[in-house]
Amino acid sequence: MTDLPAAFLGPPLAHRAYHDAAAGRPENSRAAVRAAVAAGYGIEIDVQLSRDEVAMVFHDYDLARLTGEKGPVRQRTAEDLALIRLTGGDEGIPTLSEILALVDGRVPVLIEIKDQDGAMGPNVGPLEAAVADAVTAYAGPVAVMSFNPHAVAEMARLAPDVPRGLTTCAFSAEDWPILNATTRTLLARIPDFDRTGATFISHDARDLRAETVAVLKARGVPVLCWTVRSPEAETQAREIADNITFEGYAAPHAG
Repeated sequence: MTDLPAAFLGPPLAHRAYHDAAAGRPENSRAAVRAAVAAGYGIEIDVQLSRDEVAMVFHDYDLARLTGEKGPVRQRTAEDLALIRLTGGDEGIPTLSEILALVDGRVPVLIEIKDQDGAMGPNVGPLEAAVADAVTAYAGPVAVMSFNPHAVAEMARLAPDVPRGLTTCAFSAEDWPILNATTRTLLARIPDFDRTGATFISHDARDLRAETVAVLKARGVPVLCWTVRSPEAETQAREIADNITFEGYAAPHAG
């Protein structure tokens, strides 16, 4: 396994890059990435899979919230997605390779692999392979994570030298209505940390005082958190978290 680079424990990580749609920087856009680099922030981004199995930097499964189009990202080719303008900006949906080339090692990039299984199950592979293709040739500080432990285990197989972690939370029924109670209870215990070769977690900032987090922190595991939206919330989060993922304000460069 590969430890999380120290760069991820310095400047805060801009959630979905340093986005502000009102300023022409939609989430996960090239403009938001450029703004994060200019401000010296690390970057957290999400990836979904195109129809032709290219890793696309986009959060949602469906296009509707973030573009003028509708329908699953998975049903469009990378070429088609590149032509779909992100709402609040003037650019299309970028590929992961394009974003990594844009960052060019200047700040750390944390990539969340979105669950494609729908049930946090073992039906993984194509998106992880696409991510592995993009990151293994990248020379800058990069790490991957997912809520789905099977995705993290697959990244261990495909790209063992790329640092990997688990995105974690309390997995409440309110936040995860499509998951059954057994799965939610199991995932909340973070039982797959060692099995997947994870070396960090990124935990829900609202749940940082959970015993599961305390146990891992006592082992020296780096604890990142998501998503901090105010200076007051950041102060509270940093009592436990080694670094934050933030949005909606200009986070100071604490570390």
